[in-house]
Amino acid sequence: MQEFSHIKDDRAYMVDISNKDTVVRYATASGKIKLHGETAEKIRSGSVEKGNVLATARTAAILAVKRTPDLIPMCHQIPITSVDVEFEIGEGDVTANVEVRSVGRTGVEMEALTGVSVALLTVWDMVKSAEKDNTGNYPSTAIENIHVVRKVKEIITNQ
Repeated sequence: MQEFSHIKDDRAYMVDISNKDTVVRYATASGKIKLHGETAEKIRSGSVEKGNVLATARTAAILAVKRTPDLIPMCHQIPITSVDVEFEIGEGDVTANVEVRSVGRTGVEMEALTGVSVALLTVWDMVKSAEKDNTGNYPSTAIENIHVVRKVKEIITNQ
């Protein structure tokens, strides 16, 4: 059985990255929230009662990226140099794409995944009253397919 670097003798450890090279790293993650078509149209037209859904979700995503080490126990605190959040509104869904950049010794895919997750949760929070059925359930609403789209590291050549 493979030994995991975060667990030794049943104790959790943060991996030592001090010997890794400092490089430009970026990762993009994506995910989708399925909604009623009418709810997607309200987001598109800016007529959701709680306000601008995508502006709120974008801010939430950026904050989540910055707080990832507070949420995921073994994530290192890293200097985030850029966060780009984009949304695509479909007929009955919203897709969130988050790209995170850093110059450091470890990747940023966890930050990108956290950003997407919180962006989509924020969309749900902003539109949940429109998504409820007459029993108070959310039969059409689902967050799905959160995944890393790409992960890249580039050697720094201008130092």
